[in-house]
Amino acid sequence: MKKSVVIFSLFFIIGCQNYHSAVGSQEKTNEIMSIDKKNIISSDILTSEQQAKLTPIEVLERLKSGNKAFVEDNLTIRNTTKRVRKASLGQYPKAVILSCLDSRVPVEDVFHSGIGNLFVARVAGNIVNDDILGSLEYACKVSGAKVVLVLGHEYCGAIKSAISNVKLGNITTLLDKIQPAVKEASLNFKGEKTASNEAFVEAVCDANVLLDIDQIRERSSILKEMEQKGEILLVGAVYNMQTGEVQFFDADKTVHRR
Repeated sequence: MKKSVVIFSLFFIIGCQNYHSAVGSQEKTNEIMSIDKKNIISSDILTSEQQAKLTPIEVLERLKSGNKAFVEDNLTIRNTTKRVRKASLGQYPKAVILSCLDSRVPVEDVFHSGIGNLFVARVAGNIVNDDILGSLEYACKVSGAKVVLVLGHEYCGAIKSAISNVKLGNITTLLDKIQPAVKEASLNFKGEKTASNEAFVEAVCDANVLLDIDQIRERSSILKEMEQKGEILLVGAVYNMQTGEVQFFDADKTVHRR
């Protein structure tokens, strides 16, 4: 009986120590997580008037600036509750991003943007189809977005699967839309043209983004006309999975990776 009491007492003491240790850790954590109110944005959702005044070039620069803040981890906390309430009254996003489905590319975070400021169309391999085109047209012609950004990314599973000519259910049809990029990248590529060759995967990724832009111009008379009038910019970029940097294509249609 005495032995049982001793063991129980020992467990009780250890349990209390663990409890106080956990409470102490929680208190320390709470201290670390405290945020100065001046670093919290109550709302920065664009109004209709603000959106109308922005030029496509200014919007592009804002996207680049937001990504710079993301890469440098120089971020400002947003008051999400207030933003949700304000966004319910209407939306006037500055840009629309066509991105891959990949969970490792958090588009709004990548551009340090929050609720109500970006349209995001996501589909594996950031491919273009009729539904995507309709969404892009809605974003720009109806809702006033000033930039269409096609965003590819490194280590893309859809790109690798297309290179490997994977056949699987409806995925097959989706990957067929990436095959033109595989062929395009293969034309001048020197080296092993397989999914295990990182350089070739990057080449196909780049080709896929550029062909997406070509398709948008060819298949959407609305967006083509808006671009010609200077109402929108059509741009391409690739997300660097190592650094979080969005690397934009130059005028010569190349991405300078670091």
